[in-house]
Amino acid sequence: MAETQTDAERRRVLIAEDEALIRLDLAEMLVEEGYEVVGEAGDGETAVRLADELKPDLVILDIKMPIMDGLAAAERIAGARIAPVIILTAFSQRDLVERARAAGAMAYLVKPFQKSDLVPAVEIALSRYAEISALEAEVAGLTDRLEIRKTVERAKGALMTTYGMSEPQAFKWIQRTAMDHRMTMKEVAERILAETAGGEVAQPAS
Repeated sequence: MAETQTDAERRRVLIAEDEALIRLDLAEMLVEEGYEVVGEAGDGETAVRLADELKPDLVILDIKMPIMDGLAAAERIAGARIAPVIILTAFSQRDLVERARAAGAMAYLVKPFQKSDLVPAVEIALSRYAEISALEAEVAGLTDRLEIRKTVERAKGALMTTYGMSEPQAFKWIQRTAMDHRMTMKEVAERILAETAGGEVAQPAS
């Protein structure tokens, strides 16, 4: 990761964690992997303020923080469409996972974690957020967005099954095809589903 990320591509990350040592470890891991830590906070309220000021590419929030907890901060940051959010916690109970998802978190990381856990969570959060942003830019209505997202998700699944693509590769192929042929992503997704149901979809370009 660190070797392939250029300065222009370096993702800017804001960290909010009330334990200074964990915050330091997290920042070191991110920097080693080529990310840029643009801000640090010890409570949720400061995290929300810094996110609004700094406009980072990603925010990592611990759940248990003073003044405002990470879930409340995530809801504020995600609700304002500032950046994707990863929730960081020592607890892995299902109800907390559901609450994190409801608050708008794109990924969930349980402490103690390794660099090998952190990087995939970061990339998943960035990828999912990019997908949602692209779909939202295509349509304005909430109902339409949900329908398009479902159709695109099914089309991604078809490409992943048929060609062994990863989820980000499948989405990028749909997005690129839509741009190349001046179609909407929904139209491309519907064509993929129709062709895979009836036989083979045209081989995606590499």
